[in-house]
Amino acid sequence: MSSVPVAVVTGSNKGIGLAIVRALCKQFPGDVYLTARDPSRGQEAVAELQKEGLRAFFHQLDVDDLQSIRALRDFLKEKYGGLNVLVNNAGIAFKVEDTTPFAVQAEVTMKTNFFGTRNVCTELLPLVKPYGRVVNVSSMVSSSALGKCSQQLQQKFCSDAITEEELVQLMTKFVEDTKKGVHDKEGWPNTAYGVSKIGVTVLSRIQARLLNETRKGDHILLNACCPGWVRTDMAGPKAPKSPEEGAQTPVYLALLPSEADGPHGQFVSDKTVRPW
Repeated sequence: MSSVPVAVVTGSNKGIGLAIVRALCKQFPGDVYLTARDPSRGQEAVAELQKEGLRAFFHQLDVDDLQSIRALRDFLKEKYGGLNVLVNNAGIAFKVEDTTPFAVQAEVTMKTNFFGTRNVCTELLPLVKPYGRVVNVSSMVSSSALGKCSQQLQQKFCSDAITEEELVQLMTKFVEDTKKGVHDKEGWPNTAYGVSKIGVTVLSRIQARLLNETRKGDHILLNACCPGWVRTDMAGPKAPKSPEEGAQTPVYLALLPSEADGPHGQFVSDKTVRPW
């Protein structure tokens, strides 16, 4: 079993994910794993980094597939005895002009962005070693979407006592409400991406709280962050930030020094804790 520290970035064959891997290859003192659903795309990205003189490793990971997540879990357990840095970056967004019915967009977006991220955390968080760092890539859209929720939903999402089960019920209800065509009436905003990222931000707050309760002495720091509006396939060419600039906050959180006692359980943008 290797004693080398190990970092994993989900959804990292392009865009912000690849920029995060590139930065970690330069700054993280251990092995960095680039993951992708499609092995050929993942291997291509690793080869691209190799040409830049950087060493990343590839492991297949489809966050929508529990077997794929568990294969990665078993590999990390066997080879490294755990995990030091986890960056949950994998996510999808429909384009504004996409004509896919909203209920379908809601279901597909929620499946990957919230449930995929949650499943990765369920399987990999127990592997995170003392002084480990976990970064869940959310979005500022989670804040704006929260502001468009009904008062009742806002109260639930901002509660310090909300449980993971309650959050899962709410995310499931959003999808069901879109299928029934009643999401407006039920107090939801008209953004599937935004609601899925509310889920990621709130999940991060819950996870940090649980770490405090169960592993206080392990000094693990877990946060949600917004990379900003970044020029990627997902956000389009008009965005003001390059992928490298978008990677700065996730990388900052992934590399918080061992003596740091925060941020933890926060929503961070431009390396600054934002109110939730």
